[in-house]
Amino acid sequence: MKRFLHLLVLCFLAIQLPAQKNNPATKEIKIPMEPLFWEYDSSLVQFIMNRNVKAVKPTDPKGGYMITLKNQDFSNGTIEFDVELTGMGFPGINFRMSPDKKNGDNFYIRSFGPVTPETRTTLQYAAIVDGMSLWDITDEYQAGATIYQEGWNHVKLVISGKQMKAYVNDMAKPALWVPELEGGLPSGSIFFTGNVIYANLVLKPNTTEGLDPLQGYISTYNDPRYLRSWLVGPSLDYPVGKEPIIAVPSTFGRIEKSDVPDSTASWEPLIVESRGMLNLTRKFGNKAPKGRRLAWIKTVIQSDKAQEKILRLGISDEAWVFINGQILYVDKNYFGTPEQKEPRGRCTIENTSVRIPLKEGKNEIMIGLGNLFYAWAIIARFDDTDGLRLMK
Repeated sequence: MKRFLHLLVLCFLAIQLPAQKNNPATKEIKIPMEPLFWEYDSSLVQFIMNRNVKAVKPTDPKGGYMITLKNQDFSNGTIEFDVELTGMGFPGINFRMSPDKKNGDNFYIRSFGPVTPETRTTLQYAAIVDGMSLWDITDEYQAGATIYQEGWNHVKLVISGKQMKAYVNDMAKPALWVPELEGGLPSGSIFFTGNVIYANLVLKPNTTEGLDPLQGYISTYNDPRYLRSWLVGPSLDYPVGKEPIIAVPSTFGRIEKSDVPDSTASWEPLIVESRGMLNLTRKFGNKAPKGRRLAWIKTVIQSDKAQEKILRLGISDEAWVFINGQILYVDKNYFGTPEQKEPRGRCTIENTSVRIPLKEGKNEIMIGLGNLFYAWAIIARFDDTDGLRLMK
């Protein structure tokens, strides 16, 4: 009897597993939406037939789920799948994910009702760093697309080294082109999330359609006006709602205790990433739930004369700007609040600007940067650098 059962299992596997083997003609791996091929929470997931194909959906129409593909380490190639948007949220695929699922790359659709192809926030790519999505500091990695509210939406991702092209429904033209994937891993696992229906997953390893694996063109590369070299101090927890205490002379001639770093503070160099952004999330990792943090950064500007320059700033989420030890400017950019900056609380060079009075010679710009909501970063660029030398 045991031998019979053993043979029965082998026969079952012989029938099932070829579906996940390479097709030598097309180099395709078709992954069935069947429990055998996925890791998942059975209380949240059900495998079904939908529109005559094997599919997966949530057990609760309003609930989310995650399914992780077994025994696949994806690096470069093409990923295709279909998704039916049956629920509100952010359905998407994570790829090149670390074993702990805390680092990698994420592509998703914002599903909140009908949109036009001109709605540029419909699609997004964002890196995942220490379990934190960097969506609010990757505004340029958003795009519009034609999205069907009923029936399948077909998605194709072409991934090659540093670059990705994402096609949605229109397979002739990519809806989103990412010149630099920022997850940081060359390969990793694949998993899907959302409260939608997925089907028809096909992998084509190393089929990259001629997409260059090297980093693509990024418009900030040629622009010398960006402040690219900073010194950063340690991060510290900071109570929600508290403003940094700044030393001022009292009526008795004493200086009150200050939260601003003094001459005893330790600093270390930190270079901006290729988009011109100083990404503190990558350095300090994720924050504790509902935690607020503060870090101090500074840079040096040499000016050939006393002059005033306009500094454009993108901030996530709060900034206290000092010039030569004096407080100059305070601003906040919290998504979904009256204080959010355009574009809609994302950190971009469009957020705000400040006039910087520079003296002849050495000038120190120091910024306290607060973080409470998602990613933690700043981007800074002068309108012009005539008569200036920036720290290298």
